[in-house]
Amino acid sequence: MRHFLRAMAAPVTYSRWLHLLIPSAVASVWLFISIDTPWVPFALALPAGLLPVVRLAEGIQAQLLLTPAERGRPDASISAVPAATWAERWRTVAWLEVRLLLATAAMFATVWLPATTFDLVRASTGAGPDMDWLAALLPSHWLYALVAPLPILMLLGLIVLCGEVATAAARGLLGPSPAERLTALEERTEQLLERNRIARELHDSIGHALTVAVVQAGAARTTGDPEFTARALAAIEETGRNALDDLERVLSVLRESGPGHAISRRPTLVEADRLLESARGSGVKIDAAMTGPLDLVPGPVSREGYRILQESLTNVLRHAGAVPVRVRLGVVEERLELEVSNPLTGASQRRSGGSGLRGIRERAALLGGEARTGPHEGEWRVHVSLPMDHIL
Repeated sequence: MRHFLRAMAAPVTYSRWLHLLIPSAVASVWLFISIDTPWVPFALALPAGLLPVVRLAEGIQAQLLLTPAERGRPDASISAVPAATWAERWRTVAWLEVRLLLATAAMFATVWLPATTFDLVRASTGAGPDMDWLAALLPSHWLYALVAPLPILMLLGLIVLCGEVATAAARGLLGPSPAERLTALEERTEQLLERNRIARELHDSIGHALTVAVVQAGAARTTGDPEFTARALAAIEETGRNALDDLERVLSVLRESGPGHAISRRPTLVEADRLLESARGSGVKIDAAMTGPLDLVPGPVSREGYRILQESLTNVLRHAGAVPVRVRLGVVEERLELEVSNPLTGASQRRSGGSGLRGIRERAALLGGEARTGPHEGEWRVHVSLPMDHIL
């Protein structure tokens, strides 16, 4: 009873009722033309369902009236696309036949059950029912007013039932095919991967800028040297400007329909000196050696290598402070080799996890490479090896 009352209050019940009555109007017109051939609408559903565009029209109508809450969602249980295969065409034919059957039941219930209520009311007043079969069963009596609402309740219950059956049939017969489900799953996976990439971009770029700014500001506050303070402010300004550029590149992915152009403008290892100078400006002594043709490193490898170097330097500043850092970057036998190491301190020894190190490993894994992070011979080392031969 509670479910029935909730269904009566749900707007979708009445949109489904409308959906049931639409084909009944066509059937009624045919019955008015030829009442002796009620099977003709069912026969016409066969050639109509084989037209690809009919599946599109039925899907749009079903989404709008049967499952309005799912309309426009990529995971909608009813698809709105033309039939692409013969299997989908025959499923459309089956759907049209089921819809006509349910529409016929809904049409007769909509017409005759309210008329029965009207006749029961007439019988209770002594006027007598209009329908002969009801007049033969029910002589006039005032008690019939008590049961007059029953046909209306039966109508509402039948509409709820027919609406549920029509929705289930539409999901089964007009629902997405396995190929469509696979396509939707691939699109969803691409969206999740893109969100994950954007999260990594924001973490690496903005995290690096904030770390440099905090270190520089703290050093400038404690030294009291005007010349050092000026250099620190200049470094903070430069790092902040670069971070804003990176942020704009990341946000452009969200604004543009085609993110490829924005991705191609991401910084590469050719700009690695920018990171090294930023770290040096924070008081870090960097011993850097870059070998090999870094300008010939494929774009995906070079961009991810830049972010890995950025995150490695950020971790040094965040966890170890102004300590000597050794950076080795080069191309060796069709692989990009990157190593960043610094002396272990009490804080750096606790760098056992975190989103930064996880992001480094994820970036390397996406390119088919490997990343090793952790203590090594009294130092904290990040060593990343990225293949280039399958990308070239």
